[in-house]
Amino acid sequence: MSRVVVDIIRKTYPRRMGGEELVALKDIRFVIDEGEFVCLVGPSGCGKTTILNLVSGLDSAFEGEILIDGERPPGPGIGYMFQNPRLMPWLTVSENVQLVLPDQERGQGRVDALLTEMGLAEFAEAYPGRLSGGMQRRVALARAFVTDPGQLLLDEPFLSLDAPVANRLRQLLLDLYGGRPITVLFVTHDLREALFLADRILFLSPRPARVVLDLAVDLPRPRDPEGAEIEGLRLKLLDQHPDLLAGLAQPAEDLDVLGT
Repeated sequence: MSRVVVDIIRKTYPRRMGGEELVALKDIRFVIDEGEFVCLVGPSGCGKTTILNLVSGLDSAFEGEILIDGERPPGPGIGYMFQNPRLMPWLTVSENVQLVLPDQERGQGRVDALLTEMGLAEFAEAYPGRLSGGMQRRVALARAFVTDPGQLLLDEPFLSLDAPVANRLRQLLLDLYGGRPITVLFVTHDLREALFLADRILFLSPRPARVVLDLAVDLPRPRDPEGAEIEGLRLKLLDQHPDLLAGLAQPAEDLDVLGT
């Protein structure tokens, strides 16, 4: 498991047309303890994906410091699942999962065991183009777990899926998380999803994003994603923080920047 310390003083992007830089993140500080499942929630375009990219080490251009077990990213032990499954269409399911393993660890035993655990064994030799969207996300999830990461980053991985399919994948994620020593940072704009999954939820403001609410989710597990407890807490939050949560339904404004 990994302990993550985030202290982002400022993250900016240059504008395509020149002019003053756009400030995406400002004064964001939080800690994720070992084994914790934390969700980042905020309006579209506020910088949730930017935070994941900084934590993963894909982007290192910022003021501040991020430490994973005392070390700056990038480093070993990080798994990342994106919004798009990003599967290689010319590789089979098994080959796509093996792709992230070092050459010396590409023995079939580990991959076969994980595919069996995730209900993918019968599709091991199938190509992504023959799979449904939900099955492709399952393969991407297997690829994120196959390295036995200490830190798992997920960027709205179940976006646009039908509710029953998304709920099955959320439960699969929790099953995998529950059986492994892993710390999770999960990005979503769906409050119900966050309440179903998380130990804690960090609510972000509109850009420049900062943490405006750090909420411990005290609901017992297992939770019902469509149940009264989650809906009751969701309604309570909407009542107590209407200005904060109203932003979750707002569309992102057009950005004249190189990336978000």
